[in-house]
Amino acid sequence: MVIFNSMWTVLAFTVSTTVLLLTHSCTAAKSELIVTTIKQDPYTMAKGSQLEGYCMDLLSELAKKLGFKYKVHLVKDGAYGRLDDSGSWNGMIGEVVRGEADLAVAPLTLTAAREKAVGMTKPYMQTGISILLRRDIVSQDSGFFDFLSPFSGETWFGILIAYILTAACICIVARLSPSEWNQPENEHNNFTLLHSLWYTAGALSLQGAGPHPKSPSGRVVSCTWWLFAVVLLACYFSSLSSNQSSDSSHRMIKSFEDLANQDVIEYGTLAGSSTLAFFKNSNNPSYRRIYEHMERRKSFVSSMDEGVQRAREGNFAFIGESVSLDLAVAHYCELVRAHEVIGMRGYSIVTPLGSPLLKNLSVAILQLSEAGELAYLRSKWWASSCMAHSAKASSLRAHGMKGIFLVLAVGLGIGVLLALLELTSKSRSSAQEQKKSCCSVLTQELSQRLRTNNTKRDQETSDKSKA
Repeated sequence: MVIFNSMWTVLAFTVSTTVLLLTHSCTAAKSELIVTTIKQDPYTMAKGSQLEGYCMDLLSELAKKLGFKYKVHLVKDGAYGRLDDSGSWNGMIGEVVRGEADLAVAPLTLTAAREKAVGMTKPYMQTGISILLRRDIVSQDSGFFDFLSPFSGETWFGILIAYILTAACICIVARLSPSEWNQPENEHNNFTLLHSLWYTAGALSLQGAGPHPKSPSGRVVSCTWWLFAVVLLACYFSSLSSNQSSDSSHRMIKSFEDLANQDVIEYGTLAGSSTLAFFKNSNNPSYRRIYEHMERRKSFVSSMDEGVQRAREGNFAFIGESVSLDLAVAHYCELVRAHEVIGMRGYSIVTPLGSPLLKNLSVAILQLSEAGELAYLRSKWWASSCMAHSAKASSLRAHGMKGIFLVLAVGLGIGVLLALLELTSKSRSSAQEQKKSCCSVLTQELSQRLRTNNTKRDQETSDKSKA
């Protein structure tokens, strides 16, 4: 019995040593791992004769951690990996199964069917299924201040400045023009600053507020402001009506339920993808209707780029992986991804079944995730080129109405200039009568009109009426 145990121990040691030697020899013989991938922004992209992208950076970090060398080639048939009718795998999965590649580093979704055929690491990126469409066909919750949406913030600020300047010009013109205020010592000026503000506001409501200016300069300023108000209101109501009609003409989409319950907007997904398989195998009634609609209409696309392009053209919703859709949104500002994400899954690196690299790769991916390297790579390759949308795209901006602002500025300038000419003409006549210099009379007139305080005179008038 002792002899038998000793022989069994020696045999086990010999077998284990042989296996280790064979493994070491195979690893030494294969000093360079063959990696297959597929071109897809921003995972793998061509840069001259080299490849770059998220997956290439990830592969480089893993190679540093595990100490292996690699050689990358693009998959021959341009497919990710699907089981055909004969039971064979195509694409990158097929190359790994047939031993043509040691690793497949690409946005390969972790599925049960693939897990049976190859080894798949811990996911290096989480994703799901969402909807990509144009911003103008996405449902947006109405707010309390949507009535301000026809104009942008800078336009509203410009209108406020124009209102204050116009009221100030009316007040100044009414003081300068002799037709409005002939005798500053004895007459009361109706156009105080408060009345000028009220008069200008009345024009915005198309109601008016008397008394109206009598001088040519005052009428020029008033007519210019009236023109500005009419054009402004026309633009406001036109833009507001356009927004309302646009909202009512589109069937708003913000979820897969909305997508399934309408037939106005066409939708589709990538042919032969795991996204299509999700809808095909789902027991959810809404998801089944989506699949049946796509199958009936044959609204599949052959590539991610085609789906994005159709979504950009309008009246088409592209269903795909949320991270890929986020990239399209970062590049094309007219697109938006729906908030709803279903069927959460992960992207993994593929190895042959039973590969000793599988465990090490999974551990290295977790280490990179904990160190924040994966988050850094995500922010690096998904950087957005779009400015933040602080206002609706349909909002009229100040530069779009610069013509009417220019007309108002010219009108205000002409009004003030006419008032000065009127005052100069009166000063010249008074100077001839008083035999003084025109400049001294003009200076005296300006001093009286711009510095006269009506408070004391009003108080005196009140006292006389009481007496």
